[in-house]
Amino acid sequence: MTTTHLAVLVPLLPFLGAAAGLLLGRTAPGFVRPLAVLPPLASLVLAALVAADQGGGRAIDANTELTPTGSVPIELALHVDGFAALVAILVAFVASCVQIYSTGYLRDDPRYPSYAALVSLFTSAMLLVVYSGDLIVLLVGWEVMGICSYFLVGHYWETPEARAASLKAFLVTKLGDVPFLIGLFALGTDAGSFRITRILGAVTSGGLHHPTVIALLLLAGVAGKSAQFPLHTWLPDAMAGPTPVSALIHAATMVAAGVYFIARLLPVFEASRATMVVLAVMAAVTMAGSALAALAQDDIKRVLAYSTIGQLGYMTGALAVGDRGAAVFHLLSHGAFKALLFLAAGVIIHAAGTNSLAAMSRMRGLRDRVPDAYWTMTVALLALAAIPPFSGFFSKESVLGAAEHVAIGNTDHAPAAAGWTVLVAGLLTALLTASYATRLWLLAFRGQGAEAPDHGRQPLTMNAVLWVLAVPSLAFGGLAYRALPGWFDGRDLTPTLLTSVLGTGLALVGGLLTYGAWQRTSALAARVPMGAVAAHPETYAGLVEAETIASHEPTYGDMAAAPDPADPGRLLLGPLYRHAAAGFHLDAVYSALFVRPVQAGASLVRFLDREVVDTYVRGAAALPRLLGAGVRRAQTGNVQTYVSALLAGTVVLAVVVVLVATGA
Repeated sequence: MTTTHLAVLVPLLPFLGAAAGLLLGRTAPGFVRPLAVLPPLASLVLAALVAADQGGGRAIDANTELTPTGSVPIELALHVDGFAALVAILVAFVASCVQIYSTGYLRDDPRYPSYAALVSLFTSAMLLVVYSGDLIVLLVGWEVMGICSYFLVGHYWETPEARAASLKAFLVTKLGDVPFLIGLFALGTDAGSFRITRILGAVTSGGLHHPTVIALLLLAGVAGKSAQFPLHTWLPDAMAGPTPVSALIHAATMVAAGVYFIARLLPVFEASRATMVVLAVMAAVTMAGSALAALAQDDIKRVLAYSTIGQLGYMTGALAVGDRGAAVFHLLSHGAFKALLFLAAGVIIHAAGTNSLAAMSRMRGLRDRVPDAYWTMTVALLALAAIPPFSGFFSKESVLGAAEHVAIGNTDHAPAAAGWTVLVAGLLTALLTASYATRLWLLAFRGQGAEAPDHGRQPLTMNAVLWVLAVPSLAFGGLAYRALPGWFDGRDLTPTLLTSVLGTGLALVGGLLTYGAWQRTSALAARVPMGAVAAHPETYAGLVEAETIASHEPTYGDMAAAPDPADPGRLLLGPLYRHAAAGFHLDAVYSALFVRPVQAGASLVRFLDREVVDTYVRGAAALPRLLGAGVRRAQTGNVQTYVSALLAGTVVLAVVVVLVATGA
């Protein structure tokens, strides 16, 4: 079997597993778990074989015409370069971990068969995006992921939060997909082909006539799919779905697709320097804004969701300075430790017995109850905070190093303004990331909230997956930064001295500041009896940041519902806390700018349709109705009346004839 055949099987096996799972889920439930776990594991093995054969050398290409179009051909094409080979391994690896983990996490869920099948379909769609060499075929995988996310985020459809989140995720991503689709058609028309290799050849030869317009249209779709400002608002709400789904979406599918797409077509974006600046600004706002929002969230999964948005900002920042190697390096590193963070959070939620207790303000005593989650999440948080020698340090520093090179003018891949924008925002985000990572660790494992009921030990499959993911979270970066350049563009990924010192120093400052703020708030909270805080929250509000505490929306009827009195985020952010907790009110802005005007317009159209259009329709029907009523009354059924009318008519006709004849 050739490498091409193996590559075809990589996305095909999860698809077949999904189809079989949907067909056999009810009739043969014993096959559901094997059909969920074995296909992604087989795809992982095959993806590793494909990567070993590709070896970072010449890309593996194969194609056949899918259908004649008469103009721009659509081909079933395969294009596996170093980027595709490694990202496919990441996707299959994380999907396998999620499926194994889900056998324990959702073991009592009656809808597990459909869930497992949709996860397999999700995996297949992402692998199709990764290996596809034709943009139209890539678009198929792109859109299948969208519908899978809709169903999986809404898995708990009984709850209004899950229903609203699934609709929001679908609609916001589709909002970006409309210009994305237009951009794809414009790109294919300009280049004369949808084949990625031919498009890149057209860019090199100067055959792209509208690079700025095309790149900006494509960027809209990327912003929606990869949750970048301003289309990022769907991702925090998507936490209403099962935690393993969150791990899959955030670590290896969906949001990674947009970053990977730009990396694949980076020369198209580099052809427009204006687009590179727009991409840099988008990345900078996304990084800093999401980090501030993460520092104010109480739900552990929403903290991780905003964290994903910020880390994706690092990736798009690397792309904005023209270094797709650094972007995909961080994509690979982030995939491992973010999957670990979410699955460890799932263990915490599972231990509490309900998703509603994901609020960190309600956690206490979890360190001893979930030791596996405690130690592995600590590793993942250190990787997230980019503390050496954890993997996040090396991949994040490759991004900052690339931005530094562009900022000081050592490369012409992007404007210097883009380099400075990404560099400054990246350093600020390094401080904030370490701060909210420290806050999460302190509140989750050393919090002073009410202790949740103990629901027993977690299944072995869940804890085993955590330790498997902890290995790349710890060791991947240090091993990869020397080997990956040969798989990518050959650019050096070694951390530079200046950004390493600045980035690590700021991360340490962020962590120490948060720890100091936590100690201060803990000491202040200890002076007030816990019952007094519950009964009189205004008393505590006077101790630390009165404005932000008093503005906290939930009521404090009991301590389980009250915010942790030792939350350092309130002290660090001050008056900004309230706005950061609400995502800087971007949803309210969208509601005012778009939702309400559309609703008002719909109300106006309904009024005009009912009061104006329907009036003409009713008027047009009134005359025939009146005439019909008159004719109906004339039909009495009395023969004498009919004869009398006939005679009267005859007389009238005779008179008329006489008059006409006399006149003649």
